[in-house]
Amino acid sequence: MKIKVSNYMTPQVVSIPPNMGIREAFFKMKENSIRHLPIVDGDNRLIGIISDRELRRPNWVDEAQDISHVYYLDNSMLVSDVMITNVHVLHTYDTLNKAVALLLDNHIGAAPVLDKTENLVGMLSAIDLLRALRDSIDLQKKKK
Repeated sequence: MKIKVSNYMTPQVVSIPPNMGIREAFFKMKENSIRHLPIVDGDNRLIGIISDRELRRPNWVDEAQDISHVYYLDNSMLVSDVMITNVHVLHTYDTLNKAVALLLDNHIGAAPVLDKTENLVGMLSAIDLLRALRDSIDLQKKKK
């Protein structure tokens, strides 16, 4: 039996708008004990994602010619300035096998989950996949 992403995804998605400041986004992650925030437009359509990694060290730090200024986590920069727009996504009907491959192949810790109409309905993280592995191991033990 192929297990679907919808069986293990986290359905209570905390998402943010692109015009939120990065400091506020950082505290939203801390407040909710999460490391990834999907960015949605006014219609709840996924337009990007940000992880604690982008907040700790944004890509522009390595590309800046003059890094004599110090990078501060404040709201002068918006989420839209540092979000990833080429988002790797899963769908509720995808298998966990596909999810594992997506996370491993792309070196990511989580992926937004979309439904058939492309609306954001969940997140699937490496922790969710570990839960699935634990359940599978427990099921194998019961069969013996």
